[in-house]
Amino acid sequence: MNDARALLRARMAVRRGELDARQRVAAAAGVTRSLERLPEFMTDHNVAGYWAVRGELPLNLAVASLHRRGQHYFLPVIDAARRLRFAEYTTRSALRSNRFGIPEPDVAPGECLDAREMDVILLPLLAFDRFGHRLGTGGGFYDTTLAFLREAKRPTQPLLVGIGYAFQQVDELPVQAWDVPLDYIATEEDLIACTAPSDPRII
Repeated sequence: MNDARALLRARMAVRRGELDARQRVAAAAGVTRSLERLPEFMTDHNVAGYWAVRGELPLNLAVASLHRRGQHYFLPVIDAARRLRFAEYTTRSALRSNRFGIPEPDVAPGECLDAREMDVILLPLLAFDRFGHRLGTGGGFYDTTLAFLREAKRPTQPLLVGIGYAFQQVDELPVQAWDVPLDYIATEEDLIACTAPSDPRII
């Protein structure tokens, strides 16, 4: 299973890296349209996302959409326990690079919020299936941070929305015991509501 996941990660990372700027801009517009079909994205106060790196689908247009409605947008900050906390981000926010070279808000630890205080979390991914299974980069930060949702009746707070390109979809991902499933997946083409394997649906 680990070999299969590693191979899929490598293959998707290469394909994602081959996208040019025009394709990324078009995808950013498409995923924003998909997200705007989700009521929670349009109305909930605290929405967390990510700073796109290494070809991840950019969220700049989605963030602008949130800010126009007066909602709050947060970026992840890695704490000393290798968990993610979340700090509010605006165009005026000071940033610093974390240990992986990814920008995060330059704030004191006390200014960060827990994942339980987010209404919606937008998660990057390398691959997904329509059942809510997500393949990340392998660091385990999201699965560790969101472990409290593993046995929770879904959907609940925070709502988990994977963000990816349509080509990152696979028929079915190999799943690990610690994986936390997604509630929705937004691509430049669809907003997918994740359900049991027998009944995935597009809305």
